Amino acid sequence: MGTIHPTAIVEDGAKIGENVSIGAYSYISKDVTIGDNTTIGSHTLIEGITTIGKENQIFSHAVVGSIPQDLKYSGERVELVIGDNNKIREFTLINPGTIGGGSVTKIGNGNLLMGYVHIAHDVIVGNRCILANGATLAGHVELGDGVVIGGLTPIHQFVKIGDLAMVAGASALSQDVPPYCLVEGNRAKLRGLNLTGLRRAIDKDNINELKRAYKEMFIKVELMQKRADELKDSENIYIKNMANFVLNSKRGIAIPRSKD
Repeated sequence: MGTIHPTAIVEDGAKIGENVSIGAYSYISKDVTIGDNTTIGSHTLIEGITTIGKENQIFSHAVVGSIPQDLKYSGERVELVIGDNNKIREFTLINPGTIGGGSVTKIGNGNLLMGYVHIAHDVIVGNRCILANGATLAGHVELGDGVVIGGLTPIHQFVKIGDLAMVAGASALSQDVPPYCLVEGNRAKLRGLNLTGLRRAIDKDNINELKRAYKEMFIKVELMQKRADELKDSENIYIKNMANFVLNSKRGIAIPRSKD
């Protein structure tokens, strides 16, 4: 059975599931929905049209669903949707969408957002991602599944990061990162495959295939698009995903130049 601390404020209209715990001095506004077995720490603010799934842990002083930090926002009805089994640590800030970006921010399932993480308007986060302390996602950023963002790392607006990619800590990323790759630096550039993440997720044969495809696509910058086009219909799903990501990138791929 859940508990709501007597100092917490839950506005009329808020939908609170079974076995939800809400800590001292927290505030839940009227358009919020919180799923079963979720715990809300003390001094937490959850507002706006925010839907939170089941089995989430939201720690103290998080701010979830406050209006977008976008000067164009003028009170439109926008949403934040959070899935199941996420851990949202202390002082994290998550904003809903904006009209210009589809009106919704979405966070999937099984993610860990460490302290002081910021998820801006219209961001899409997949499943099982880890954002370390102080990671900052600007508006319209998209993360695939299993992405790892190191601490104190800002991600430029509209950047896309593919499945099982990693951005090293204290980097600054302004271009897209293909699936399965590792980037590092300011500005962050490709340094190789995210081998640690890959070894946890896929078998050795597929990793070896990806190593060959990575060399074909990225060792010579001038051949990247050509090689990606040649590999876009590969029978290997991982190579196919990587090649098509490159071909569909709008911000460009974070490739090392000769001076990097």
